[in-house]
Amino acid sequence: MLEIRNLHVSIEDKKILNGLTLTVHDGEVAAIMGPNGSGKSTLSYVIAGKPDYEVLDGEILLDGQNVLELEAHERAAAGLFLAFQYPLEIPGVATMSFLKAAMNSQRKIRGEEEMATADFMKAVRAAADKLGIPQDMLRRGLNVGFSGGEKKRMEILQMALLAPNFCILDETDSGLDIDALKVVSEGVNALRDPKRAFLVITHYQRLLNYIVPDTVHVMAHGQVVKSGGKELALELEATGYADYKTLAA
Repeated sequence: MLEIRNLHVSIEDKKILNGLTLTVHDGEVAAIMGPNGSGKSTLSYVIAGKPDYEVLDGEILLDGQNVLELEAHERAAAGLFLAFQYPLEIPGVATMSFLKAAMNSQRKIRGEEEMATADFMKAVRAAADKLGIPQDMLRRGLNVGFSGGEKKRMEILQMALLAPNFCILDETDSGLDIDALKVVSEGVNALRDPKRAFLVITHYQRLLNYIVPDTVHVMAHGQVVKSGGKELALELEATGYADYKTLAA
């Protein structure tokens, strides 16, 4: 599914990723944990194609294709999805219009016909009901006036509708209370599939109580310094990151 080889990245002449190597297989939920400044969010942005980051070396392969050769919208059409830590409010852009444009844009790039309005409405309402998103939210500007939990649910709604192959969740638990965390996690778990993989970035083990990972990777100094099973997250919760900060050269 996703293979990252010897990835070196800088921004504004500051080196962030230092030869990072990582593989996530089909159907796998991989968690990335690590202290602030370890490069976790940078990794998500570089995979998704956010500008301003300079890739100095390395490859990011999605099903064998180097996505570094693609623009951000082409990566999305190829099956990549990034749920942001802090989703933006976009005044003046209606939520339903945004969702329809996003879906049809990807369909166009893939050579598919646009979704009929009736089919689109049916799909949105069904997905929104599962995530506890009331219809009045869908009639508002995108994320405008939404709580943190509502914004995260809206991103999971986008993910459900776009049905990507590889989903990156960048600290999606940030700012969520327990009820919102459960709703968002249930939405993610409903999308788990043998042909879909997830990269879940988080500081805390609590999210992994609800989205149980197959593997856990610890980042420090822009590298993966240790990998293990889900029990590694419990170890980190108990001992913190101090022992791992010295493992990366």
